[in-house]
Amino acid sequence: MAPSEEETAPAPASATAAAAEAAGTEDNGTAGRDLKALAKEAENTSLSLESVTDGKSERGIPQVKFIDDIGKFAESFNPPASAELLIGAYSDLFSKFKAYEQSLSQKRLTYQQKIPEIEKSLALVKHLQRKKEEGEAVVTRYNLADTLYTKAELDCSSGIVNLWLGANVMLEYTYDEAIELLSSKEEIAKRELDEVTQDLAFTRNQIITAEVNISRIYNWDVRNKRSEKAS
Repeated sequence: MAPSEEETAPAPASATAAAAEAAGTEDNGTAGRDLKALAKEAENTSLSLESVTDGKSERGIPQVKFIDDIGKFAESFNPPASAELLIGAYSDLFSKFKAYEQSLSQKRLTYQQKIPEIEKSLALVKHLQRKKEEGEAVVTRYNLADTLYTKAELDCSSGIVNLWLGANVMLEYTYDEAIELLSSKEEIAKRELDEVTQDLAFTRNQIITAEVNISRIYNWDVRNKRSEKAS
């Protein structure tokens, strides 16, 4: 299920924006680098989307690249990327993945509520069709008010049922047409629920990878500054 325009897979912003986000951070009690200096570094860096991601999932969600050797990774850019710039890039990616996770979680909840309703409607139409074939009427209760119900006898011989389609729209279908429509909707909803669940698990893994990278870059920077002070 490819992301729609309203719900697009996360992608890092420009290096300039990432640098601006990291500019106010503090390392081991020392204030972060000047915003203008970072912005200038970001404008001249070769850091890009491909630098912090490693391909995409089958539905187009970027996969966060895990940095094994941070020093080597920083030196791979021209000019070499600072810790602030790298942290800014991964922090931006992290925040976008968090927003995407929330969107997917809401979408999964919608499907989890929708599927039982479809199954219930499908079972009811099949029950009406079975009663029609047996030549029997259906006796049921329907709601007149919040706490008031009454009995009704349904004539199934017509083979007609009305289905709510949403947006205050109701259409008339034969039993066979209704069963075909509801079965199709059920199949699609279950497939999309499965895809959303997979995408949500993948997205959460990317969030963890981004967090680990941010922590490792920060610790690497602190170690480097301590070594510089000691030497």
